[in-house]
Amino acid sequence: MDRKIIFLDVDGTLVDYEGNLPDSAVRAVRLARANGHRVYICTGRSRAEVYPALWEIGLDGMIGGNGSYVEDNGKVVMHQMMSGEQCRQVVDWLQGHGLEFYLESNSGLYASADFETGAAEAVREYSRRKSGEASVMTVRDAFPDMIYGENLYREDVNKISFVLGSYQDYLDAADAFPDLQAGTWGGIGETALFGDLGVKDITKAHAIDVLLQHLNAERADTIAFGDAKVDIPMLEYCAYGVAMGNGGEEIRVMADYITDDVEHDGLWNVSA
Repeated sequence: MDRKIIFLDVDGTLVDYEGNLPDSAVRAVRLARANGHRVYICTGRSRAEVYPALWEIGLDGMIGGNGSYVEDNGKVVMHQMMSGEQCRQVVDWLQGHGLEFYLESNSGLYASADFETGAAEAVREYSRRKSGEASVMTVRDAFPDMIYGENLYREDVNKISFVLGSYQDYLDAADAFPDLQAGTWGGIGETALFGDLGVKDITKAHAIDVLLQHLNAERADTIAFGDAKVDIPMLEYCAYGVAMGNGGEEIRVMADYITDDVEHDGLWNVSA
């Protein structure tokens, strides 16, 4: 039997948009590994957001920060971070523009003073859009280990996410920091809820390439699962790409196969 290397996005793929982990997804991962395949999560989350319940499934490692961090069985293969000066400049700029934000680090998520209240509406709307139902999700539900009141000038930051007051905030951030990769999430174009700034020229596809070189493995043996636009480079890079049924139109159109929604056993239905 051919041994495959499987890459799973987390939010909307391995877990639903309320953060719930379906039992069927756990069974799918464990079955794949029992059959000799390697399974890695490939996510926008930093390592601090990969909570014990995910590791307890049984994973071979992770790609985090949308490609800034690569880990294989506890070994750090790659980790590209913003410089301390870049972090300081972004923090000062966001505070000067009255935008609430959090720093994404492998050691934790470090929030601005009023992030819990300032991000509340955006978090609820993000959950509502993804699930299609009214949401009562709170910031503490979404980020249970968020740290408040810490020094925000840090040397260990993968990327910084911030609440958008308007799409212009993203455009202004991209213009202010050409040395960083600017993006949005939680919506397309002017419907975006959050902006982010991170290491330039980092993608999930690049990180997978780094991991394959480390494993001395072939691209032909890769399978990727995702649901969002940021996952498209990963699905394009891997030999076979699977879009979740709850995914956006743009990823479902380009995928090799479309499975069911995450809530309706999408991973298990492919593996069974």
